[in-house]
Amino acid sequence: MISPASLLTRIVDRFYWHRLDGIVSRQLFRYAFCGGLNLLLDAMWYFLIYHYVVGEDRFIDLGLVYMSAPIASLFLVFPITFFTGFWLNRNIAFRSSPLRTRTQLFRYALSVGGAVLLNYLCMKLFVEVFDIWPTPAKLVTSALSALYSFLAARYFTFRGAVE
Repeated sequence: MISPASLLTRIVDRFYWHRLDGIVSRQLFRYAFCGGLNLLLDAMWYFLIYHYVVGEDRFIDLGLVYMSAPIASLFLVFPITFFTGFWLNRNIAFRSSPLRTRTQLFRYALSVGGAVLLNYLCMKLFVEVFDIWPTPAKLVTSALSALYSFLAARYFTFRGAVE
């Protein structure tokens, strides 16, 4: 019987064109696919949690602070997509890393924290210092964050993984 990871890898590889070999590596293609899939899952979970769990017009009282429904939903979705992102990257894009799962998970948490910090700093810099409009600033920030995340995954989180 084929594992879910192997099945998903076969599906992803069917979309990979060999003409891309010199331009985009199979590993980068798998990474992008995993990121896109995790983004879709994030949006789906956010929609469901926001509309059916938290409630659209409510505030959540955490004792010290009130949290709006959109922000509460964001915090509830984060752990779900954190672990699905880790699973996808570990089992699809960087399957052959010799590092132990515990080490990979810790490093993944560090790299995600770095990506969050990078997003915050870039938006502050681009919007508040360089006076760039927020939407173009977000697009540039997202591109930089994706590049950072791939490099962190390849050379730190899942170091030693070969294609």
